[in-house]
Amino acid sequence: QVQLVESGGGLVQAGGSLRLSCAASGRTFSNYDMGWFRQAPGKEREFVAAISWSGSTTYNTDSLKGRFTISRHNAKNTVYLQMNSLKPEDTAVYYCAAKIQNARLIATTPAEYDYWGQGTQVTVSS
Repeated sequence: QVQLVESGGGLVQAGGSLRLSCAASGRTFSNYDMGWFRQAPGKEREFVAAISWSGSTTYNTDSLKGRFTISRHNAKNTVYLQMNSLKPEDTAVYYCAAKIQNARLIATTPAEYDYWGQGTQVTVSS
C-alpha cells in the first residue's frame, strides 16, 4: 500500500505559478509510475501529466504543454507538478496518483492508477 499526500495548492492570480508536491510513503517509491490529475466542479477527473518510475519518461496533456511540468525525486519519495502562467480555467482540485510499475510507463486514465492522494485545491483568480 502506498500513501500519497499532496501539498502546495492555494490561491494565485492569473499569470502566477505554483509548485505542487506529492509525498509518498509505505512502499518503495521507485516501484511506481506517477501521475497528476485534476477535477473542476461538475467535471470529470482530467489527466494532467505522468512520469515513469525512473523519471526518464514524461507526458503532458497537449493543452498544458509548455505551462505544466512533472518531475520526481525518488530519494525524497516525492513527485512535483510545476505550474506556470496559470489561468482561471486551471482552477480545480489536483490529485496525484501512483500505479505499480509495468511495461506501460505512462498512463493517462484514472482507472489505470492504483493509489490516490486526497487532493489539493488550486484556485486561480482573474
